[in-house]
Amino acid sequence: VMRGGEEVKISKRAGSYVTLRDLIEWTSKDAVRFFLLSRKPDTEYIFDIDLALAQNNDNPVYYVQYAHARICSVLAAWAEKDGGQVAQLAAVDLSPLEGPQAAALMLKLAQYPAMLTAAAVDNAPHDITFYLRELAASYHSYYDAERILVDDVQVKQARLALVAATAQVLANGLAVLGVSAPTRM
Repeated sequence: VMRGGEEVKISKRAGSYVTLRDLIEWTSKDAVRFFLLSRKPDTEYIFDIDLALAQNNDNPVYYVQYAHARICSVLAAWAEKDGGQVAQLAAVDLSPLEGPQAAALMLKLAQYPAMLTAAAVDNAPHDITFYLRELAASYHSYYDAERILVDDVQVKQARLALVAATAQVLANGLAVLGVSAPTRM
């Protein structure tokens, strides 16, 4: 365990140790779950308290949760402006989606069922954390490349359908890990 850039000293003889409860109190339940599930069980792991508390792209759980919250913010803005609801996006034509970022995001979404099945069969929850980080990166790249709430109704609905699907997969993946998917951060 690292804290303040230094290793937290643990000694069985001296009776000093760090419990999961300590890690949760120092950081959060979500951070502890995500960080511990991010590694194979047979590998040595250093839990960095400062990284788990960081609210930036270096913190993997923050990065994934922020992607979900960012999408929820876009969907809320759409609902407020146009009165739209996510259920309306189920049968939207996705053909207006263009560009490499949209294609990459759709491809990443399509990988979810197979990845989840493989992770379950292999007892590999770390595969889910890697996938969620990659999906969040694909979403952030898409968000940076394309305006979602545009004037063209067909394009806007296609983009909203894509990001709503992304939010659903992020929420589902986080739920499998027992990590929350906040709508605001």
